[in-house]
Amino acid sequence: MGKRLTVIGTGYLGATHAAAMAELGFEVLGVDVDPKKIDSLSRGELPFHEPGLPELLLKHIDSGRLRFTTSIEEAGAFGDVHFVAVGTPQRAGEDAADMTYVDGAISSLAGAITRDALIVGKSTVPVGSARRLKSVIAEAKREDVKIDFAWNPEFLREGFAVQDTLRPDRLVVGTDSSRAHAVLREVYADALARETPYIATDFETAELVKVAANAFLATKISFINAFAEVTEAVGGDIRTLADAIGLDNRIGRRFLNSGVGFGGGCLPKDIRALQARVSELGLDRTMRFLGEIDEINLRRRDRVVYLAEELLDGLEGKRVAVLGTAFKPNSDDVRDSPALDVAARLFNGGAEVSVYDPKANDNSAKRFPRLNYCSTLSAAVSGADVVLVLTEWREFCDMRPQEIQALVNTQQIVDGRNVLDKNEWEGAGWTFRALGLRPSAVPARDLLSVN
Repeated sequence: MGKRLTVIGTGYLGATHAAAMAELGFEVLGVDVDPKKIDSLSRGELPFHEPGLPELLLKHIDSGRLRFTTSIEEAGAFGDVHFVAVGTPQRAGEDAADMTYVDGAISSLAGAITRDALIVGKSTVPVGSARRLKSVIAEAKREDVKIDFAWNPEFLREGFAVQDTLRPDRLVVGTDSSRAHAVLREVYADALARETPYIATDFETAELVKVAANAFLATKISFINAFAEVTEAVGGDIRTLADAIGLDNRIGRRFLNSGVGFGGGCLPKDIRALQARVSELGLDRTMRFLGEIDEINLRRRDRVVYLAEELLDGLEGKRVAVLGTAFKPNSDDVRDSPALDVAARLFNGGAEVSVYDPKANDNSAKRFPRLNYCSTLSAAVSGADVVLVLTEWREFCDMRPQEIQALVNTQQIVDGRNVLDKNEWEGAGWTFRALGLRPSAVPARDLLSVN
């Protein structure tokens, strides 16, 4: 393939995109300002867990199609198409997105480009950013160079990022440049050959598609968790309710799993940034419901802490086993993780908390080092007065009561993800609690005062 690509920013999104583009046959140069990150990536080492990505990274470092640099000047001279994938964290003390890194990357890149090229934004940004950045490019670029510009949001799911990049379910491109569309159709020729929908639109719609998708998913998760509060109080089964409404093809069953709520680096940040942006536009009432979505999500964490405290008759000096701290399985991401937040709250309440996560122990320890991190499930539950399942790793979903009951001090478990068989655990003599399920031994009327 003739075109050479750069990826500016080699975090989760950028490293994945760079390796996937090399897999599609392109020469790719990854660029980052952090020399340590570049050195690690050049050795094929990733600073995060993502299934399938280490193998892909090493494959194309060895093939010579993928390499990394800290030089934006090298990138500007190398690439025909430049993907910008730097982060947009929340501003300190605010809900709005911090555009410092995106602005700096695009301005520096535009000034370094030495021949006609295309810049493609992939970061999640507030609506209106792309049109503003087009002006930044025009001011920063050399007069003898033509730079087209497009916005092409990513829709990666952690744990499935390689698959989602190589085989996306849709491609969204916002631009006012016909040449940009032509170039990106060439870059994404493999996906288009499999009839992947290609949505050509304006900058603003492309920006909104990503945040709208995340806002809808957050809404769906909090919707079922709100109903879990009701079923738990009146005596119902949230899983059956979700199955029943999920059979309606207008609704669908996915993302209707009740539990401790959503977290990670996207959904919480993006819905808060969207609220902040629409407020700037004078549309405060339009997205006011997202505040309630966020509140329901945070309230689920409170409920898990309450259930543990209720089972233990107070936290002080009690031993709690927390299984899972990543915000979702197949990831080591603990950003805004409800599981780690619950573990920290239990510790702060006086409990002795032992934690085990198959991949996220190290990242969890960096954020909250005072917990007792264990290398195995057995070590974590040993001597526990209650066990909490807070991330739905397959190892925990497949866990049987007989396997751990000789290890614990008291046979009590809180299923924070609704992945265990209540009848099996209660049949084995365990006291079982789950979000959205009424305890077998407690009449519904007795629960109304605690929800």
